[in-house]
Amino acid sequence: MLMKVARLYDFNDIRIEEMPIPEVGPREALVKVKACGICSGDVTPWYIRKKAPIVLGHEPAGEIAVIGSEITDFKVGDRVFVHHHAPCFTCKQCRKGCFSTCITWKKTGLKPGGIAEYFLVSELNLRVDTLKLPDHVSFEDGALIEPTACSVRSFKRAQIKGGERVLQIGLGIMGQLNVILAKHYGAQQIIGADLVESRCQMALDLGADAVINASKEDLREAVSRLTDGEMADIVIVGPPSPSVMKLGIECAAKGSTVVFFMGSAPGEKMEIEPYHLYFNEITLVSSYSCGPFDTRDALDLISRRIITADKLVTDRFSIEETQKAFNLMAQVGDTLKSVVVF
Repeated sequence: MLMKVARLYDFNDIRIEEMPIPEVGPREALVKVKACGICSGDVTPWYIRKKAPIVLGHEPAGEIAVIGSEITDFKVGDRVFVHHHAPCFTCKQCRKGCFSTCITWKKTGLKPGGIAEYFLVSELNLRVDTLKLPDHVSFEDGALIEPTACSVRSFKRAQIKGGERVLQIGLGIMGQLNVILAKHYGAQQIIGADLVESRCQMALDLGADAVINASKEDLREAVSRLTDGEMADIVIVGPPSPSVMKLGIECAAKGSTVVFFMGSAPGEKMEIEPYHLYFNEITLVSSYSCGPFDTRDALDLISRRIITADKLVTDRFSIEETQKAFNLMAQVGDTLKSVVVF
């Protein structure tokens, strides 16, 4: 039997194709996809092009359609989220908690991908990072587990304790998730910054104390004004641009942490002044993806309705409309989160 998949060949070349439904081994599962989000990383040209051709989608939620004969923890009909990567838990990187740098983690994936009518789950992914969805968590909510987990990890990397001034630069879907979580984790003040007015307004609606439209005012000067000159204790930089990353450092307070939420393109460079970092004790950290503990924390947040699809999903499409969904996510506009629903 055949199924439909959305395969990306280039940034503006997504084709709906047919391929055989994967066969299920004794320790595997086949999931019928119900919803899958389009990630902000998917619409970053340099990042997705290096993976092409690829069946898009790594934020899926669905229902187990076929279960392997040796699997006892899951059954047909279970509503699940499946993380596309799973670590080995035994290597040096895993022992440090750096799951996204585990060789096994990097090699695992959904077959063929999340924007498909079905995908195959390996034994490792099934055992390590497949989560059953509570009845009150919708499939669209489940499709937010992976991005929420990435946000959770960024705050762990920032070592938030509560009481900090948090600056979120970039208010796309991940920036809005970070605003919600900053409030949940007890930030004293949350400042959001973006070039799009509607996104600034949404950040206020979701809990930001102040927003800065960086197309209209100088970001550093605005942060100084809003913090009485103290600047931000945690700066999360969303845009994958060295110039914005450098600006994030300039907005950081003494003893602060600057989180690079997305990487820049290979070969791009940023000029920094070590003197400034050293004498102000500013810590630079990166936060790449998420691991099994983060996805469980994310599901807990969604289960408690701290994060929900009705707050964040702005556009819904069929699999045949994947290119349109992709294009809207790629635009810096009113679309916040596109989800393909089945």
